[in-house]
Amino acid sequence: MRFVSHLACTECGATYPADRVMNLCERDGRPVRVELDLERLKSARGRDGWWNPDRRDLWRFGGLLPLDVDDPADRAHVVSLGEGFTPAVPYSDPLAVRLGFRLEVKDEGKPYPGHGANPTLSFKDRGMAMVVSMARALGIKRLAVPTQGNAGDSLAEYAVAAGLEVAVVMSPDTDIPVLGRVAALARLHPRQVSLELVAGTIVECGQRVREHYVPQGYLNVATFQEPGWRTEGKKTLGLEMAEPQGERSGSRQWRLPNVIVYPTGGGTGIIGMAKAFDELEALGLVGPERPRMVSVQCAASTPLYRAFESGACDVTAEPPGRTIATGLNVARNVGHKNVLAIIRGTGGAVVAVDDAQIAAAIARAWRERRFAWSPEGAAAIAALPEIVDRGLVRAGDRVVIVNTASAEKYLPTIRASLAGGL
Repeated sequence: MRFVSHLACTECGATYPADRVMNLCERDGRPVRVELDLERLKSARGRDGWWNPDRRDLWRFGGLLPLDVDDPADRAHVVSLGEGFTPAVPYSDPLAVRLGFRLEVKDEGKPYPGHGANPTLSFKDRGMAMVVSMARALGIKRLAVPTQGNAGDSLAEYAVAAGLEVAVVMSPDTDIPVLGRVAALARLHPRQVSLELVAGTIVECGQRVREHYVPQGYLNVATFQEPGWRTEGKKTLGLEMAEPQGERSGSRQWRLPNVIVYPTGGGTGIIGMAKAFDELEALGLVGPERPRMVSVQCAASTPLYRAFESGACDVTAEPPGRTIATGLNVARNVGHKNVLAIIRGTGGAVVAVDDAQIAAAIARAWRERRFAWSPEGAAAIAALPEIVDRGLVRAGDRVVIVNTASAEKYLPTIRASLAGGL
């Protein structure tokens, strides 16, 4: 934790020691985040001397992360399974061709030659690699997470690799391939992984974690509940979108996309990417311009969409519905207020799509180009026409859509979409 300064509340600014094991701010119950000493980092490493493009994982960003693999003391705690450093692949779309913008897909669910690969085929590996590594650094032995799928799968994988205990509290509505994989890990490693199914959504699972597992000494690492570690892992999405391409030698230009389209449940990725861009600016690598952040939600659960459209500064929860994009079915989250502020501050928007649009996008992409979207990623590409109609994309823009996971993790849903069964 060489360049970590302290923890700070994202709302009231209260500060805490960098090694404090905590959940929400003790003053106002809002999320806390990791604050880096960027002046010291810049003095020690220069503007981007902390960046090592030879590494093919997210730890390539060294001192700009809470644990710096270039520091032997930090490196001893890092648990890496190859996560991160995924490509942003060009994606040919008629809208992009007609309007003259460059469309890319940040594909988190599939290995590509010359790149890293998320071991559980989901962007959740970025956050959970950081959570487990920080837990090791601080001597934490037991972790618990409420989940609707990929976060639990990821945490279980990293916990086994790190020798930690983890409780995964999951909705029985979780996609069968994901639920089955966590169940298999629990069966193979019963001393390390326990799985409990709780009826409802991630809200009910979160309540079970707080009431049952936290009193037993588990640290709750739900979205925004841990001290900013998942955000630090997810911010590497933004760092990878901005990092120079090609050789390290010579002139290196960090460049941000013009638009980022992000399927949003809790919104850790939006918070993380915004933090990454602020840190790059503080280091003198980019200017004050920011990508327009566009959040995409499913029509079954639209807390951000409703708050954005009404002008509210925070969300109000309503009972969630049912959707094939289970990762988007988040009725409320303590970090949503911060997500809204970022979206508005960048001139972005929140768009909602329904399951029919998601299924149609999955089927069309597979039929026309053999590209496999996760349901959450498909929600983002399905929203593109509305995003364009709103004037959020302009000619010459670089637009990046995040495909959050592999289609393999949703095979029954994908098959139904392809068969027109939805």
